[in-house]
Amino acid sequence: MGRLLNWMARNRSRLVAVALWVVAIGAWNVWSSQRNLTPLAAVQALIEVLRGTFWGPAIYIVIYAVRPLLFFPATFLTIAGGYLFGPYWGLFYTIVAGNVSAAVAYLAGRLLGRGLIQDLGPLAPYADRMRARSFETVLILRLLFAPYDLIGYLAGFLTVSFRGFLVGTALGSLPGSLAVVSFGAAIQGDFTGELPRLDPANLILGAVMLIVSLLLSRWVRAREARATAARLRAESTVTAGPALTPDA
Repeated sequence: MGRLLNWMARNRSRLVAVALWVVAIGAWNVWSSQRNLTPLAAVQALIEVLRGTFWGPAIYIVIYAVRPLLFFPATFLTIAGGYLFGPYWGLFYTIVAGNVSAAVAYLAGRLLGRGLIQDLGPLAPYADRMRARSFETVLILRLLFAPYDLIGYLAGFLTVSFRGFLVGTALGSLPGSLAVVSFGAAIQGDFTGELPRLDPANLILGAVMLIVSLLLSRWVRAREARATAARLRAESTVTAGPALTPDA
């Protein structure tokens, strides 16, 4: 009991910040549920606001950037970006916003989680691998469409290289972002949530980029597996030492 109290005393400020964060998330969920404000309805309302203002792109990027703090789904906003700004500018704004939002999640995980847990137990080897190969690990996870915000929080919590995390995010998210933005740009007419009329060219582009992302993830994983196997063979050879030959 004394050890727990000492741990709480050492991390009091972080625990208070985490508690306030949880309260804010709970308040948002209660407020939105009372008003039947689903993520789709929230994006529809946002589209109406952004459609008629010069500051639409800037507001879109800011909302996308702070979105991880409330765990608001990124997919809806990415589709909205393609719908509002088209495949080219929509992709540009989404890439900027997505990388800023990833940095926000990383920094939140790092500031609030650092030092809270010293011993990761059986998860320690995976954490060490992510720290040692941050770029490759994050790249593969992004290409596999792993939970976007969870990766950011986890990377920050484990204090992996920020540069490796950000570069892996930027490159790994590109095919998926292009796919989802293209799906949004393919929507013709009003953004109602019902089955819309779709532009075939953007729809095909989105499907192609989705396949490309999955194929790239398989290629990167296979390449990393071969590199790991080669490294393990080299280490085993060094450990075993030179072979002894019998005297003639």
